[in-house]
Amino acid sequence: MFRSKRSSLLRRLWRSRAIAGGGGPEPRSRSGCCGGEWRAASGELQELRAMLRCARVRALVALLEAVESRGATGGGCLPLPLPPPQPPRPPPHLVLCRLFRWPELQHPDQLKALSGCQSQGPGGAGQGGSVCCNPYHFSRLCGPESPPPAYSRLSPNAEQKPLDFSDYALSYMETETSSSPDISPAHTSDASMSLDTMKQSPWCKVAYWEHRTRVGRLYAVYEPSVCIFYDLPQGNGFCLGQLTLDHRNETVERTRSKIGYGILLSREADGVWVYNRSEHPVFVNSPTLDVPNCRTLLVEKVLPGYSIKVFDYEKSCLLKQANEPADVDGPYDPNSIRISFAKGWGPCYSRQFITSCPCWLEVLLRNKR
Repeated sequence: MFRSKRSSLLRRLWRSRAIAGGGGPEPRSRSGCCGGEWRAASGELQELRAMLRCARVRALVALLEAVESRGATGGGCLPLPLPPPQPPRPPPHLVLCRLFRWPELQHPDQLKALSGCQSQGPGGAGQGGSVCCNPYHFSRLCGPESPPPAYSRLSPNAEQKPLDFSDYALSYMETETSSSPDISPAHTSDASMSLDTMKQSPWCKVAYWEHRTRVGRLYAVYEPSVCIFYDLPQGNGFCLGQLTLDHRNETVERTRSKIGYGILLSREADGVWVYNRSEHPVFVNSPTLDVPNCRTLLVEKVLPGYSIKVFDYEKSCLLKQANEPADVDGPYDPNSIRISFAKGWGPCYSRQFITSCPCWLEVLLRNKR
């Protein structure tokens, strides 16, 4: 029975693999495939079975839940041994990320382990000769489109080159709407938050805006990472779907429906990262993504499944020594991040200001880490 259950799990995993260029599941039968394609697929199936031979059934169940839900349930870590250096072979987490998420992926340095995963570093380097192979514990790094040479070692920041940004500020409406409810910790706070954590100061506070109106109160973040979402099964964090407002227009309602699993906002040793968990792009802007003395506003587009370091603490310290820009619209805050869902803003878009975006976030960071 144990072997039968393992075989059933592997078959379901195999049916959930991604199609190159399509992202959906492969056909479940041999019909419609030529002989060469079928033999190649059979070889990949044998490779998958060999790779997961040492994994426990419980770990396979968690992996299957993560794959079939497309990351809605993140699942636990799936540690697998790294291959020997000779002959050179792709690491297992790269293979599984190709199989279930990104068939075009070329190199492990294009991946970043998410906050909370046992894998560390942009390429998912593990400890003790193993690496987590849950494909939904990784994101792709925003960076140049051209991939690195096959299996050559790149520097950790090879895929993190940001686009140019300019200093930019907004004119906010500071008054909350009377119809905005108080945010209840029982509904929006992480369930794992301890009393000791509650006594600490939050490392950031998040405001949710619809055009020029702030909806709800500031959401304080104490844990190292937080999910901000509209609808996420088994999700803990800041649920935007629970925030009500009278007389929402059709554009806002349509954009809110695209938030879905939303984003993961995490504070890490090198700065603050944003991971796009939704099925639509998000757009980000912060002072530390800017190029000094650049007067053109550029907004970084983060595609689904990608991560970007949206705030750099070291660069922020240098910004504090500079004078405030003279051409900003409204107050200038060097410790803030702006994130818009589905709709971009700036010179390249019809919306010139973020206050024209239907749904967006303002992340206010503490001055100290």
